[in-house]
Amino acid sequence: MASKTPRFWWEAPGFSSHLLMPAAWIYSFFSRCNMENRIPEKIDLPVLCIGNFTLGGTGKTPVTIAFAQAAEKMGLKPGIVSRGYGGSVQSQHIVNIQYDRARDVGDESLLLAKHARVVVSKNRYAASLALQETGCDIILMDDGFQSRCLYPDYALIIVDATRNFGNGKIFPAGPLRAPVLTQLAYTDGILIIGEGESDGCTVRCAARLAKKPVYHAILKPHADRQVYGREFLAFAGIGNPHKFFLSIKEMGGVVKQHRIFADHYFFNGYDIRDIVESAKAHKLSLATTAKDYVRLKTGRQDSKLEDLTVFDVDVMFEKTDLCQIILSKTIKRYKKRHLA
Repeated sequence: MASKTPRFWWEAPGFSSHLLMPAAWIYSFFSRCNMENRIPEKIDLPVLCIGNFTLGGTGKTPVTIAFAQAAEKMGLKPGIVSRGYGGSVQSQHIVNIQYDRARDVGDESLLLAKHARVVVSKNRYAASLALQETGCDIILMDDGFQSRCLYPDYALIIVDATRNFGNGKIFPAGPLRAPVLTQLAYTDGILIIGEGESDGCTVRCAARLAKKPVYHAILKPHADRQVYGREFLAFAGIGNPHKFFLSIKEMGGVVKQHRIFADHYFFNGYDIRDIVESAKAHKLSLATTAKDYVRLKTGRQDSKLEDLTVFDVDVMFEKTDLCQIILSKTIKRYKKRHLA
């Protein structure tokens, strides 16, 4: 269960974060230099980057799916560039949901491939060229904001309102991937998801200073079985598992026990036996996320899990036509770039 995001990342700066500050200064220097000095490759297609300021889950996958669906409704043929985090594929690969496994291409890529063509590659520029060759006419770049490998015509950055910038420190002292001001300089819009105690105040204040537009959305959970009135042992290996547990409560279920694994974790036989035996002993139903479920299927573990309820989320934008607006802005900026 290693590699979970440290709890102190999301708390006020303390001993642990201060101890790691020397390493954070070094990381900050190189991440800032990369963003400021690297010249990204440009492709002859509009590119929308969907990223985040921090490590850990913010909701990029459901947002990318929402944009893919909106693009199709606009008559476009979206293609998604993904690094395939957690997968073992080293070469460029077009994801096939019928044959590929999460161990090969990553869990997020399999979820995205249900809605648009996905190419997994460490080289996002090469992946976008491959999508162009297959007939895609707009690129959705899932993450890759800080790497500056592929030029985005519009960069939409996702923020979890319950976490904001975390403790405000840069990795490894905190969750930030690069200095906030550096990241804001390359940001075109910010999407705050959910409502936290501060309701995204820290992010909104930074966005206001940088004169960046801020949008809002919530995640609406749904499940493949009835949830209301049932008691669960819930388990998850995602960036923010507590958000998943809260969604069960919101739908009228009760989380009696939970298991938290590292993000993108691949469950083994021991994990499954522990989960199943504990659920049976306490007469609990099992619950997990759609992202975890594709990894369970990879290990052929799903057949051992009886009464498993799978939860997923849809993005509900405060501005209902936000996807169409941002996609149109992306295309408009591409045309301007193309004619320059």
